[in-house]
Amino acid sequence: MAIAFMQEWPIQDGDTSTTNYDAVSTELNLEQAPDGLLIHTAGFDHDSGVFRVFDVWDSREQADKFMAEKLNPILERMMAEATERGDESFTPPVREAWYELHDSMTG
Repeated sequence: MAIAFMQEWPIQDGDTSTTNYDAVSTELNLEQAPDGLLIHTAGFDHDSGVFRVFDVWDSREQADKFMAEKLNPILERMMAEATERGDESFTPPVREAWYELHDSMTG
């Protein structure tokens, strides 16, 4: 069964820029979805006051592999660079969750 992955960052001081997200996306330079990724979404939930990333993967193993080999090295470098600059806006998510999906459908 498919697995969901969700991350959230609070909207701070009304800032709805996507600078950090866009920078990571540019660095990833994906021309097609990674192996096992069924859907990737990212956007603002103003009612909850967060920027949310929500992904659905075929398996946790495929997601873990992508994160370990592709995403995390980029995030670690960018966070270190931001820290060196004294930029406190590049932060880890305040909420992160994995869960198995009971059901999913594509159109």
